[in-house]
Amino acid sequence: MVLVGTLIFFTLSSIVKPAEPVDQRPNILIILADDLGWSDISPYGGEIVTPNLHELADNGLRFTQFHNTSKCFPSRASLLTGLYAQQVGMSESPNSYLKNSVTLAEVLKSAGYSTYMVGKHHGLENPFERGFDRYFGLRDGATNHFNPGLPRQGEAVPAQKRPGERMWCIDRDCMRPYTPTSSNFYSTDTYTDKALEYLKTHEDSKTPFFLYISYQAPHDPLQAWPSDIAKYQGHYKDIGYENTAKARYERQKKLGLINHTFILPEPDYQPWKTLSSSDRLIEGQKMAVYAAMVDRMDYNIGRVVSELKSKDQLENTLILFASDNGASAEVVEIGNGEIGAIDRWTSLGRNWASVSNTPFRYYKNHSYQGGINTPLIAHWPKVIFDGGRVTEYVGHFIDIMATVVDISNANYPQKFNDQHIPRYEGNSLLSVFTGEKENRIEPLFWEWRTGKAVRVGNWKLVSSASEDLNKDGEWELYDMLVDKTETTDLALKFPTVVKALVQTYETWWLRVKPKKSLDQNIRR
Repeated sequence: MVLVGTLIFFTLSSIVKPAEPVDQRPNILIILADDLGWSDISPYGGEIVTPNLHELADNGLRFTQFHNTSKCFPSRASLLTGLYAQQVGMSESPNSYLKNSVTLAEVLKSAGYSTYMVGKHHGLENPFERGFDRYFGLRDGATNHFNPGLPRQGEAVPAQKRPGERMWCIDRDCMRPYTPTSSNFYSTDTYTDKALEYLKTHEDSKTPFFLYISYQAPHDPLQAWPSDIAKYQGHYKDIGYENTAKARYERQKKLGLINHTFILPEPDYQPWKTLSSSDRLIEGQKMAVYAAMVDRMDYNIGRVVSELKSKDQLENTLILFASDNGASAEVVEIGNGEIGAIDRWTSLGRNWASVSNTPFRYYKNHSYQGGINTPLIAHWPKVIFDGGRVTEYVGHFIDIMATVVDISNANYPQKFNDQHIPRYEGNSLLSVFTGEKENRIEPLFWEWRTGKAVRVGNWKLVSSASEDLNKDGEWELYDMLVDKTETTDLALKFPTVVKALVQTYETWWLRVKPKKSLDQNIRR
């Protein structure tokens, strides 16, 4: 019997293989909105219905001082590389390639992650060639949400900035134009459909995944499904700019998102009562469509979260939600269709953009907080235990690469494609997620065509260009410990602080300055 038992044991041992070790590294999901204002979503005080983002915030972490670059393509470059846009050739024009850098996808792919991207890229390269296993989306800037291509039979001509010129990529194949065959195409829905397709094909994989969903919404053109617009029809016409902004500010205080250091500045929008009744109708409709776009984005985020829940993957997935810059005051008007329809391109405009960025001043393209401060929600139940917490940690998109390298145990290379590359500039946010760290020591910098800034500790030095963009504006100094909305300029009171911060900025600028600027004297 002993001999028989021994034979059975060895026979079974040769058949039953030991279980493969489970990869405990987290999945990583980054969701980026386009031109979303700081107060537009409900966890940041907005009245727009965004229950899925609110649930992520209630069970995660909200940042009140996290930053982008104030402009679409430099922000995306910093997020993907962990470097300032100036270092990777993406600080002056989107008609450029990411240089001297590796992307999040390239780093994670080398660490064994499966990598997927859907949505807007805003550069010359195809993301499929920069580390993503799968890619579907708009390689360029902005386009029609219902049809980025040529007119379809029986359909109104889609309003376009550059008809037929926008590049679209599906994996390695890029095309210009891309005309969807389905009349159900809508950018936010279609990107999510494709993201879910990628997740379903990944579900049997033993590797963790990195998924980057880069929505076009709510960037203009303001376009949304009629059923979504109907939810907000007439709401803003009756309330106007002032009441919307004040209500958001009060909700922010009740949510514990802001305190007395977030002083509500003087309004940068027209008094609603000065608008004619026809202008109120137009402005109300613009905001109703904008709200519908944000609402639809939240619904689709909920679809992705539900998929992760159904696969028991939500617990160990880091989800980061942010915007690439503040709400936009830029205005483009094309077409004669109704606001919100396929044949009309219209924009939110300065007044509503100012409301969207409540309580901050200014908007996209500026280095004031209204241009650079993004709502950032971090959700990772396995690590962020005290859900609903608010942090004042001062962060920047350059921190995303450092965080990803930290939590994935990936190796950040010294060389890529036989070229030496700089090490990422940011700091890992892992200790912020766990509540161990709340202060940043290292300085942060901004430079974009209409502004520049430096933040060291609680001091922020900021300047906005004059109308002559080759001439800098005056430096302004703010104490962000007590004045996070930049209402009181202290430059004249603390000239030595200004001098020291200017030197810090100039030293950084000489280090990262685009090479062609050395010859062409492009403004700092």
